[in-house]
Amino acid sequence: MNTLFNCKIFAHRGANRQAPENTVAAFDRALNHAIDGIETDVQLSRDAIPVLFHDQFLDKLGLPGKRIDDFDFKQLQAMRFTQAPDYEGLISLEAFIRKYRGRCTLNLEVKHQEGESVIRQQQKMQLTLDIIGESQADDVFVSSFNLQSLEIAYQYSRKTPLFYILEAPHTDHDVDLALSRQPFLTGFCLPVTGITSSLVEHLQALGKTVVTYTCNSEAEIQRALDLNVAMMITDDPQLALKLRSSRQAMLTG
Repeated sequence: MNTLFNCKIFAHRGANRQAPENTVAAFDRALNHAIDGIETDVQLSRDAIPVLFHDQFLDKLGLPGKRIDDFDFKQLQAMRFTQAPDYEGLISLEAFIRKYRGRCTLNLEVKHQEGESVIRQQQKMQLTLDIIGESQADDVFVSSFNLQSLEIAYQYSRKTPLFYILEAPHTDHDVDLALSRQPFLTGFCLPVTGITSSLVEHLQALGKTVVTYTCNSEAEIQRALDLNVAMMITDDPQLALKLRSSRQAMLTG
C-alpha cells in the first residue's frame, strides 16, 4: 500500500467554514465528514480552567487588550463569542475531551501568551496533561510554538506525544537544532509554504512525524500529499478528503 493512504486530514479548529471556529457546531460538522482528526487551541482562564480559544486578545468581543486569562471561567461562559444561533458557549478542554475523544485524533495546540510567566506555562501544560491522561499520537497529542512549554510537558509526563510548531520561514537547521536540544519531540508541525521533500524525508528517517499546516487551496493540499506527510491541517477538510480520495483512486486504478 502506498504510504499516501496514511496522510491524515485534520479539521482546523473544526469545520470553521461551516460554523464558528472552536465551537461544538464546528466540531460536530467536521465529524460529518470522514476526517481523521480535529485541531483546536487551549488557553487558561484566570481561575485555571483550560478552555478552547485561539486569539490572544478579545478584540472581536469589543474588549481590546483583554485576554482569556483576564476572566474566570464563569465570566467567559457568560460571554457570547459568536452570534451563531446554535452556539453553546465557550468549551472547556475537559468537556471537549469527554465529547470527542475516541471519535477521531485530537491535536491540542497549547497557546503561549506574550510575557507569560514560567509558572503560568507550567500550570497550563500540567492541567492540560492531567485532563488528557495517558495518550498516543493517534489518540490525543499536544503541539506548541513554544519549546519551553514542550520541555515542561515532557518533564511532567513523558508519555504524551509532543509536536513543535515552526513558522515560516524556517530552515532545516532550525529543525535539527531543536532536535539536538529536545530529542524527545514526537514530530514537527511545519507550514506548507516552504516545507521541502528533503526535510520531510530527513525527519521520517529519524522516526519523527511530520504534520503540515494550513493546507487550504487545492495546490497546498496536493503539495501535502506529494510530500507524503503523516498529517495535514486544513480549513477545507471536504476538499482535502476529495483530493486524497482522487489520489488514492489514481494510484490504485
